[in-house]
Amino acid sequence: MRIAQLDCRPVLLTEDGVIDVPVDLAADLFARWDDLREWSAHATGARPYDPCDLQAPVPAPRQIFAVALNYRPHTAEAGYEEPTAPLVFTKFPTCLTGPYATVELPPGHVDWELELVAVIGHEARNIPVQKGWEPVVALTVGQDLSERLAQLAGRPAQFSLAKSHPGFGPLGPALVSLDEVDDPDDLELTCELNGEVVQHDRTGDMIFPIPRLVSYLSEFCTLLPGDLIFTGTPAGVGNRRSPQRFLTPDDELVSRIGGVGEMRHTFRRRATR
Repeated sequence: MRIAQLDCRPVLLTEDGVIDVPVDLAADLFARWDDLREWSAHATGARPYDPCDLQAPVPAPRQIFAVALNYRPHTAEAGYEEPTAPLVFTKFPTCLTGPYATVELPPGHVDWELELVAVIGHEARNIPVQKGWEPVVALTVGQDLSERLAQLAGRPAQFSLAKSHPGFGPLGPALVSLDEVDDPDDLELTCELNGEVVQHDRTGDMIFPIPRLVSYLSEFCTLLPGDLIFTGTPAGVGNRRSPQRFLTPDDELVSRIGGVGEMRHTFRRRATR
């Protein structure tokens, strides 16, 4: 099952088009997730749509967690030792945008970070690692876009604000239920900039896999339906390249995770006031 947002309402993505989710199921997607899956197996009435009109599949999560340095090659390229516990920061919900949007570039150095995003389906607290997948109902593709000058200017660094400009949380194209994915612990990630592969890895190379992240976060916070966990980015980000490379208005960024989906984004300079 693949659930997207179109015209501010949830739809089922199919090979033939989109099907509107019934009003009673749409009112509380995560509470009715099992009913939604049963309905999706027999849903009819697909209609054509323009993928460019898709919006972020979770439009207003209450909490967005993100994890730094969760792939060994990225940790090495950043010049750090492997962390012994997840390094967690937050992104603010107003940063979310759809899977085919044009993102405004603020002043500074804007970088790409492809990430697998885990979507929480029900309230969870103090979850043991061996049950870490249980609160997760879906996966989606994310980009943790980052303005590096503000992020790295302070001591300590200012992650959350520098990663929460409008449009800095591309998400989509859909919420993919776990039964759609052959092996959710080992998915291929590929990020392309103007046709050049700049990031490539597999989620099996995470230092802290999703069950560990869910368990760890639930020790501190109550996880809520619709919460997002950006699970970390592979090596190949722009500020660790030589020479450094940052996003410009001429760029097209493609973010792809095998079995989950693909996003495409273009960029423009923020208008001066």
